[in-house]
Amino acid sequence: MADRGKHQTGFGFETRAIHAGARPEPVTGARNTPIYQTSSYVFEDAEQAADLFNLSRFGFIYSRLTNPTVSVLEERVASLENGRAAVAAASGHAAQFLTFFTLLEPGDEFVASRNLYGGSMTQFGLSFKKLGWTCHFVDGTDPENFRRAITPKTKALFLEVLANPGGIIIDLEKVVEIGKDAGIPVIVDNTMASPYLHQPLEWGADIVIHSTTKYLSGHGTSMGGVVVESGKFDWTQGGKFPSMTEPEPSYHGLTFYETFGDFGFTTKARAVALRDFGPVQSPMNAFMTITGIETLHLRMERHVANAQVVAEYLEGHEKVAWVSYAGLQSSPYRELAQKYLPKGPGAVFTFGLRGGYEAGVHVVETVELFSHLANVGDTRSLIIHPASTTHRQLSPEQQIAAGAGPDVIRLSVGLESVEDLLRDLDQALG
Repeated sequence: MADRGKHQTGFGFETRAIHAGARPEPVTGARNTPIYQTSSYVFEDAEQAADLFNLSRFGFIYSRLTNPTVSVLEERVASLENGRAAVAAASGHAAQFLTFFTLLEPGDEFVASRNLYGGSMTQFGLSFKKLGWTCHFVDGTDPENFRRAITPKTKALFLEVLANPGGIIIDLEKVVEIGKDAGIPVIVDNTMASPYLHQPLEWGADIVIHSTTKYLSGHGTSMGGVVVESGKFDWTQGGKFPSMTEPEPSYHGLTFYETFGDFGFTTKARAVALRDFGPVQSPMNAFMTITGIETLHLRMERHVANAQVVAEYLEGHEKVAWVSYAGLQSSPYRELAQKYLPKGPGAVFTFGLRGGYEAGVHVVETVELFSHLANVGDTRSLIIHPASTTHRQLSPEQQIAAGAGPDVIRLSVGLESVEDLLRDLDQALG
């Protein structure tokens, strides 16, 4: 289970990135975490089996619920985010589904910043409607917009502090104050920053979500997601969260918050949502992500350094109308970046071409070193034209509101020699 162990307390980030959750394999002494490629596990006896199924003892039953390799990943990410516990899923979208299924009932609502990954906007705005959940999108750059959108049915606030794709930074501390005033949790997608650059729970957020596919894995090899809870939210407030405070019929009336306390949310997400819908992360993908996390701190330092150079170059280019990167002196988000991301505002940002849509298509078709694909957080530098790809499901007005208008190019700056990246952009821009 993803319960952050006491043995990790007091160690630095870099140490925990390498060691948290992992121990030498007891039978062989293998130092790397094994890939436990198994569907199920032998019970010690009938009593132990019954205890496991009743959730009165932690252990392994079936890999749709828990897997030893995946458990190491969960514990490691919980440790890096300074969280209480975590549950892994097959993708970032799956992690979001587990979160909201655990939180919401049909007819409930939540408020989200519209400065989000386009896929999240589609999931929240369209697919969730079929489940009876309504998302109200607001301009998160003014935190008071969250407060204005709250109704008696609102059960959560959702945001990306470092927004994808536009490099916009939301004032998390103010959003947390609004959430506390309303008695509802604040959920942060921390994918773009990674826990090395930003830790939302330290600013009062209640739940953190990652697409582990991105910087945590770091090499574009492994799909995955994870949910981390702070363990500090009081789920009994106002009777708003019956999923946490009322008896669960599938576990003989067990009440998750009463039984598991500060890790009740992730336990419910695992024991019910993961069990019944099955979006599990594979042991192989968990292993690859565990390995990736070991170099997260080193990679993020280089990502940020390269991104700063590339952003400054583009800002001075005659064919570039604007650059949205919070590391630039000209950025309106520079002060917030220094507050929330003192190690650097990530390596994903956007810029606008003077030639509009056609110029954007030309650039992504002309680059040679940058890879034109729909991902971020890779060691390789990546490029995409969101209006024709990731955000094409949105209306033109929605695209512009999301920072993905027709002139926009998104870069995910990798770890190559930065001089090579500049030469490639120079030839593509003409």
